[in-house]
Amino acid sequence: MSILGQLDLNSLLVFDAVVECGSFTAAAERLGIAKAKVSIQIGRLEAHLGTSLFHRTTRQVTLTDTGRALHADCQPLLQGLQSAVAQVEKDGQPSGPLSGTLRLTSSVDHAVLSLAPALARFAALHPKLQIDLRAGDAVADLVGEGIDVAIRLGWLRDSSLRAVKLGEFAQYVMASPAYLKRSRHPKRPEDLATMEWLALSLLPTPLTWKFASQQGEICSVQVKSRIRVNSPGALRALLRHGAGISVLDQQAAEEGMKAGYLVRVLPDWSLPRGGVYAVTPPGRHMPPKVRSFIGFYREFLALP
Repeated sequence: MSILGQLDLNSLLVFDAVVECGSFTAAAERLGIAKAKVSIQIGRLEAHLGTSLFHRTTRQVTLTDTGRALHADCQPLLQGLQSAVAQVEKDGQPSGPLSGTLRLTSSVDHAVLSLAPALARFAALHPKLQIDLRAGDAVADLVGEGIDVAIRLGWLRDSSLRAVKLGEFAQYVMASPAYLKRSRHPKRPEDLATMEWLALSLLPTPLTWKFASQQGEICSVQVKSRIRVNSPGALRALLRHGAGISVLDQQAAEEGMKAGYLVRVLPDWSLPRGGVYAVTPPGRHMPPKVRSFIGFYREFLALP
């Protein structure tokens, strides 16, 4: 192992303080430590280097030629290190304009319907912030891909990642008018078992659904599927073109109903509500840009 690997870098900071202050006593006062600790650190540094760095007398401390050369070489590096640490501390404070790059990910459907409009407003509020939105229906590796925030819908699995709940959404059974015209309107959840169900394979149990009536009746249904899809956007397109019947999240369902190409089925029955979560990598501290966006998006989702 090199001597640098064995060296306590704090001893270099103590060495620099002694040189700048001109004595062990003054250096101890600047650093807020005991004079004896200053002596111990300097003694250990000299032992590691195998040379004396100071000429010591009862009245003064002066540098040896080796000490002078070491200080000249180390001082710029120590100043750079202190500046780097100070900058990190500054970046961790909430004050001041947001800067750097905010990397986000979500499903394509959610990005189109909600996240992208929110980011347009957020970007306008923070002109110095770069934004990198990665829309995809596969679950991203936040740590491996350097993602700051993932917006996920539904029910989270246990994970070492941190999650902040931003809101909730209802789930609706949906179909196109054309499909219902050639099929039939289901009267009860059990009727779905014989209909052409479109399964979203991203769900943990895409063929099992638990309904509750307004009167409190519980009904669990096992459906059958000939068509499976791994994208919420593709599922919405299949529904629009009359391929079958399925469940959409509230926002996507309302978009289809507003445009007139989807109809809600079984309106008197409800499915469990899902959550909207901001998921971030593990770690004790959340960067200001991430904390600021999460607060902004929570308010955005609450808007009527």
